[in-house]
Amino acid sequence: MTAERAEALEELGRSFKGVMGAVRRLRGRETHRPGELSFAQYSLLFGLGDGGELSVRELALTADLAPATVTQMLDSLEAAALVERVRSQRDRRVVLISLTERGAQLVATRRARFEPLWREALAEFDEDELLTAASVLDRLREMFYDVADAGPEPPLPVVADEQAGVPAR
Repeated sequence: MTAERAEALEELGRSFKGVMGAVRRLRGRETHRPGELSFAQYSLLFGLGDGGELSVRELALTADLAPATVTQMLDSLEAAALVERVRSQRDRRVVLISLTERGAQLVATRRARFEPLWREALAEFDEDELLTAASVLDRLREMFYDVADAGPEPPLPVVADEQAGVPAR
């Protein structure tokens, strides 16, 4: 590997960590505002806005949340008249979730607020650069899923530290 490639990979890693930190900060800030929806709740609403009617399982996959978490969140979203649940006519075991008119309006308002910021932040990049960035992010997502699916790493061997009085195993 060339030094230039190694530096480019390091720069990408730093940028990725920075984006993840900014998203965590946004998530934390939104969940502490009384009466407002959390980032995760908006993820559910946006998933429904993009996909129409979805099952809890499909919605959980879309929002990258556990189905049990989605079910709990849907209780409060339903109480706020943002979503509605109906039994599937094809399979009565399946509950389908969709946006109410109020929920659709909230999603539209949120999109109207953030879409100009998104477009402005990415305005200097051409279509090829944006598609390359999307490919890089898709590959990173796949890598993280693979790491998660592989399970825990084996434990590191314990090394004796004679000065601290820790014997070797």
